[in-house]
This record gives sequence, structure tokens and C-alpha cells, in this order.
Amino acid sequence: MVSKNTICLWYDGTALEAAQFYAKTFPDSAVKAVHHAPGDYPAGKEGNVLTVEFTVMGIPCLGLNGGPAFKHNEAFSFQVATDDQAETDRLWSAIVGNGGEESACGWCKDKWGLSWQITPRALTDAIADPDRAAAKRAFEAMMQMRKIDIATIEAARRG
Repeated sequence: MVSKNTICLWYDGTALEAAQFYAKTFPDSAVKAVHHAPGDYPAGKEGNVLTVEFTVMGIPCLGLNGGPAFKHNEAFSFQVATDDQAETDRLWSAIVGNGGEESACGWCKDKWGLSWQITPRALTDAIADPDRAAAKRAFEAMMQMRKIDIATIEAARRG
């Protein structure tokens, strides 16, 4: 059954490559279908990959090879809740190590410019701590990080 709401992500001829990367990197992700252009279009020729249907962690997406006109930016990101440091490290390394780039506070970009928040559940719990002083310490520790270090967050939370 086709989803009523699908995220459409614009690529410059690399939608299939991106979808294949996401499918191998994230659980519950897959390339579902590849559609080729039935005719020439502004960013490509008849027979080129036009769209790719895929899922990222169960979320339906459509990769559109629409050309270079529109770029990804931080106004849209995938937030991935991780359960431990090993999962955090694995996903961060997969994205950054595949031509991506680090940013601050658990954010990184993949090589296509799509932003990802690799967010350990321990961080989410810490900054929502009802003890506002503990939450502030954890938040301030996070503000100094690129990839989130759970042990440092937990130590800051404890004071």
C-alpha cells in the first residue's frame, strides 16, 4: 500500500546511490522501486533514473533526481534515536566516513548534504531531567560536542 504522506528528497542524479546507502546503513530501511524517465526532462534524459522509492527506518521517502537547483539544508533533518554508544558511533561513522561532515551537538551531514541528528536516548533523557540543574549540566556538555559521548553526558548530569 502506498503511503499517503511521503518525504520527497531532491538529488542531482544520485538518488539511487543515496537510497542504497541509507538502506545498508539504517535498520528497517530498503530501496523499494526505481523509476526511469519516460522522456527527456530538464535534469536528465529518457531512461535515466528519475525517482527512487525507499524507506529510512520505516519512513517512506522518494528520491527525485531533479538536478542541482535545490540543495538540502539544516531546515530538514532525520533525527535518529540511538540506544547506546556503539550504535551512536556506528551511525555517525557511516555518515561522516562516507564523504559526510561533522557538525555540532550530534548533527552531521551525509555526502548529499542531508542533515542527520544522531541523538542517544540518554541525551534526550538528560536534557529533560526534572532536576533542572542536572539538565543544564548535560545540555552544556552537549554544546561542546560534535558526536555525542554518552558517558560524558551522564557524568555531567550526575554533577
